[in-house]
Amino acid sequence: MNPTSLAEQAAQELQRQEQLKLRLFLCYSTPCVAAGAEPVKTALEELLAKQDLAADLEIVATGCMGPCSRGPLLRIKNADGEEQTFEKVTPEQAKEILLHSIANQPVETTALPADLPFFVRQTRIVLSNSGEIDPEKIEHGIARGSYSALAHVLHEMSAEEVCAEIKQSGLRGRGGGGYPTGLKWNLVRKSPAERKYVVANGDEGDPGAYMDRTIMESDPHRVLEGMAIAGYAVGAEQGYIYVRGEYPLAAARLVKAIKAAERRGLLGSRVLGSNFNFRIDLRIGAGAFVCGEETALMTSIMGRRGQPVPRPPYPAQSGLWGYPTLINNVESYANIAPIMQQGADWFAGFGTEKSKGTKVFALCGEVVNSGLIEVPMGISLRDIVFEIGGGLPDGGKFKAAQTGGPSGGCIPAEHLDTPVDYESLKELGSIMGSGGLIVMNESSCMPDVAKFFMGFCMEESCGKCVPCRVGTVEMYELLTRITDGSAMLNDLETLEQLCRLVQETSLCGLGMTAPNPVLNTLHYYRDEYLAHIQENNCPAGVCQLDQIPLLKLPEHAAELAVFKEEH
Repeated sequence: MNPTSLAEQAAQELQRQEQLKLRLFLCYSTPCVAAGAEPVKTALEELLAKQDLAADLEIVATGCMGPCSRGPLLRIKNADGEEQTFEKVTPEQAKEILLHSIANQPVETTALPADLPFFVRQTRIVLSNSGEIDPEKIEHGIARGSYSALAHVLHEMSAEEVCAEIKQSGLRGRGGGGYPTGLKWNLVRKSPAERKYVVANGDEGDPGAYMDRTIMESDPHRVLEGMAIAGYAVGAEQGYIYVRGEYPLAAARLVKAIKAAERRGLLGSRVLGSNFNFRIDLRIGAGAFVCGEETALMTSIMGRRGQPVPRPPYPAQSGLWGYPTLINNVESYANIAPIMQQGADWFAGFGTEKSKGTKVFALCGEVVNSGLIEVPMGISLRDIVFEIGGGLPDGGKFKAAQTGGPSGGCIPAEHLDTPVDYESLKELGSIMGSGGLIVMNESSCMPDVAKFFMGFCMEESCGKCVPCRVGTVEMYELLTRITDGSAMLNDLETLEQLCRLVQETSLCGLGMTAPNPVLNTLHYYRDEYLAHIQENNCPAGVCQLDQIPLLKLPEHAAELAVFKEEH
């Protein structure tokens, strides 16, 4: 295939779609499948076959449409472009909606408002095809521009120009580190070696995060195209996608997408009629959170135990099998094709001065509209929670928003107007992370939240370095003593000292950032820690504390210790 035939295929598919009287877009991502999308799809297909309407209608099993808590979602689009979206659809409702739509009659089932802030307040770049195409049909992606950016790059740009364009766009790594993407690409491009590699990190492991899974499920060709452009830019001919083992649907769709792209000459040898060769293979994650760390990920790809190794050398100089390796997050690659299509200045027009573009978040927890969203960098936390998210259910009071997963922190109510970007979140003691955003109400106990994340890090530690292997256990035990009422005030000082020690001496990012939720909650919610220790009281009513007489003053610590030993 060459660029001309690619454009012809896109035009043919668009023409076919325009001739259809009705298109039914059924969300078929993991949340909607779990909510019952499969029987809905079966009911619609049986009805179409029975009515002999397959020539005029089409069922499109799409990726995620966004509001995951409302699935299964069904969107109807007629020939005039008018659309209606229905939530929590049952098989019987789906058939009713279809029959009424065919007859051009009003549908009795209530549709979601077209002006719902959850939809209208978003800016979709990475997710522009999500919910619009069948991810298992490459022609759907081609009709919406898939691989056109790759064709442009291969036939009209040099590798140096591609790297310069990415650098000018201001794109930063979306996996959490926020390292400038263009700078990383240039480092790999300039590394002299006979072989180089490109790796996509899809080993998403943060609790409450599912951004990468959704991107891979909903628009796999966007990721493959971004990797191919990266391969051309840095001089690599082999790529690997490392997918978390708990993402079977994402892995299956990626495999189909790779095969479909190879059959059409979009991957493999002489891509799009050029002299560029690029192959992509899939690797399934080893089931460990630490494999999301880039050096541990590389050792896992090479068939070894997934454990981090000291840096330098960095992957850009010595990565897979000792060769220069470019590693980016899945979302980072999904931004590449739009940048090359629309230009660096267009992308840089979104976001803030230092945090360009958009960011995909998994909005969950105590919020009305939970789901996957994409917003410009710099949007306020208040707008995300109360506009897009619809606020807290049942009139609940906002207490905190947790960002960055086990490596992040909790942002309290007084900082709701903080812009969500790399620098602002760091100033508050949290991080952007990969994009998990958990909303909490007054029923959340912050020492208990810190204990949850520390327990996660403790279980996921690879055990290679002592500070992380032992330090996370000791921190977890101290937090357990606080939440069960057996701690003393000096335990709080010990906890803080241990947090600093683990931060400064751990081998990799998992250990270095494991203390963040503890230090962050100690900073903003110290009164809750003190209430547990001094007053034997959990203000949120979550922790089951030992019934011990109140001895609040520090000078009573020794007396309290004796009492606890005796009882």
